[in-house]
Amino acid sequence: GAGPADVSPDEGVVEDLPLIDEKAVEQLTKGLISHYLPDLQRSKSALQELTQNQVVLLETIEQEISKFQECNSIVDVDALFSEAKHYHNKLVNIRNEMMMLHEKTSKLKVSGISI
Repeated sequence: GAGPADVSPDEGVVEDLPLIDEKAVEQLTKGLISHYLPDLQRSKSALQELTQNQVVLLETIEQEISKFQECNSIVDVDALFSEAKHYHNKLVNIRNEMMMLHEKTSKLKVSGISI
């Protein structure tokens, strides 16, 4: 028997479709493009400007980082100099003590005391 299952769901659809007017499609497409294109172009130029700003920002950050690195090395050099100064002072003190000891021993030798 010919039940409802025998009837194709697509039957009659093709006949219902209107004929597509290619000229109308072309005009609609042009209309859509002309409507959206200015916004897209504005967006594009805004994105390009943003990208350029980011490049500049990155370069600036890199310069700042290198400045900080230089500062760190300067701090290291500073520490090195203060350490050198500290040891220099120690050496001067030791030399002074040695000279004092030398003076004392030579006085003792002059006064005839054998060491």
